[in-house]
Amino acid sequence: MNKELFQNYLEKFTDWGIDFAPKILMAIAILVIGFWLVKVIANLLNKLMKRFKVDETLRHFSIDLLRMVMKFSVVLAMVLKLGIVKESMLVAAIGAMAFAIGMALQGSLGNFAGGAIIMIFKPFKVGDLIETQGVFGEVEEIQIFNTKLITPSNKTAFIPNGALSNGNVINFSTKGRFRVDLTIGISYTANIKKAKEILLEVMAKNPNVLKDPKPTVSVRELADSSVNLAIRPWTEPSAYWDVYFDTLEECKIALDDAGIEIPFPQRDVHVFEHKK
Repeated sequence: MNKELFQNYLEKFTDWGIDFAPKILMAIAILVIGFWLVKVIANLLNKLMKRFKVDETLRHFSIDLLRMVMKFSVVLAMVLKLGIVKESMLVAAIGAMAFAIGMALQGSLGNFAGGAIIMIFKPFKVGDLIETQGVFGEVEEIQIFNTKLITPSNKTAFIPNGALSNGNVINFSTKGRFRVDLTIGISYTANIKKAKEILLEVMAKNPNVLKDPKPTVSVRELADSSVNLAIRPWTEPSAYWDVYFDTLEECKIALDDAGIEIPFPQRDVHVFEHKK
């Protein structure tokens, strides 16, 4: 009896497999071919937008959004082909799932909305040098949920778009030029006018320092051990760190050659001898 029952179940399973196998194969084909088509369409659209010189920020954002929608559509088509659930049940399930996902991913939806706000109002774009959320770097990519920054130390930082759209953003590239603020101290015995001439000459020789606005040198502070000079060259945002480090080094060398001392913190100690 058990043998007959087993054979009966085996025959039913075999018949079910024969009937359902084509649907499984077709669903797999839909998934594989669909994802391949998504990749092809995204690449073609990317090339087309490049050809028509569409803004790089808008291009990356649009392609990422389109890719996500198309992949979801492929998965949905695969589920419908399997015929596991009816269309009406699937619509209800998608609605319930969307509600649950929306409740669970409120932060992500906020980041998506933040990305849309960034695309509309454009407080910055790809290639801009910005400072936000305590991070300073160049905008490499504006994604659907995050913005990718490359810091001066070549680290990658991902900033949520929600925080970017609601927080403070300092864009150093908007005006096309950037002022580098440095401070160098000279001794109280040094000739201030001569030191200023030397430092201005150093900046004039640097090809990355802009001629307009002109670089400036002024007395910033009369400190305890030095006269602190404010060194302010202007440059393009992309050359900021080159100007920063080169100016420091070249000013030190030029002041040394001119015999102008850059003092270190000092303290005078007066010793009194107590006589008994």
